[in-house]
Amino acid sequence: MVLRVALVHATPLAMQPIASSFLKVWPEANCMNVLDDCLSKDLARDGGMTPAMMERVLEIASYAKGCGAQAIQFTCSAFGPAIDEASKKVGLPVLKPNEAMFDEALAICAGRKNARVGLLTTFEPATASMSEEWAEATANLKVKPEFVTACAKGALEALNAGDASLHDQLVLARAKTLADCDVIMLGQFSMARSQSMVAEVIGKTVLSSPDSAVLKLKKMLQPSQD
Repeated sequence: MVLRVALVHATPLAMQPIASSFLKVWPEANCMNVLDDCLSKDLARDGGMTPAMMERVLEIASYAKGCGAQAIQFTCSAFGPAIDEASKKVGLPVLKPNEAMFDEALAICAGRKNARVGLLTTFEPATASMSEEWAEATANLKVKPEFVTACAKGALEALNAGDASLHDQLVLARAKTLADCDVIMLGQFSMARSQSMVAEVIGKTVLSSPDSAVLKLKKMLQPSQD
């Protein structure tokens, strides 16, 4: 059976990175894309989640379910509370953009003393929501890694303007401030393009959301297959 996974995007910049990860990790999956490219713009304009925006996210999740999706993967990091509500409403596996990457980072740090995890973003509203999600993910741990954040301001705008080189330069420059971390997590799907460059220059483990997300989806939906 070919499983359908709905990919919900708030920016077209997230579409190619997750598509590439599916081709690499799980090419048999049947992916459908749902794009509302005003979600991120409206979130930035309103300064946070509003009831109307919450309802939009719920409607998108319901639409994806109605199209036959067996799971829903959100690719924008700033909508955690709405994604939680969508998960309760639709009765399908609904994954936040970074929960799989968080799991991977925590597995890497397990058993290490004084472990330090860095989160690098390019969309500042996502930093707060992801920090809350990290706190939830580590709430029951007896020994928690130290968690630090940084935002590469201007990088997302550069990518939106078609200047991928400037995006990468800004991401790398900000990543250097996290060089003392054991693991660096790239918070936006659109940052996946910078993963290998950051890892090579910084010399630390660098995780990106798309690969981690697709691997978790595959294991969740096809547990008997590697």
